[in-house]
Amino acid sequence: MEVRVVENQIERALKDLKRKLAKEGIMKELKKRRFYEKPSVKKKRKQKEARKRRLKTQSSSRAYRPN
Repeated sequence: MEVRVVENQIERALKDLKRKLAKEGIMKELKKRRFYEKPSVKKKRKQKEARKRRLKTQSSSRAYRPN
């Protein structure tokens, strides 16, 4: 990943870098991999995330739709 610094605008370059990292999901991945996660814990987390996604799609499909 590359960010160019223009006219010594370091703050702007850092802001751009953080935005790019967030967009790619790199920071989220780093936080997840910071510590070892046991396979049983990983399985439970994935099940919880899947349930959350499933409930989200169900609730959006039940949304009020006038004729």
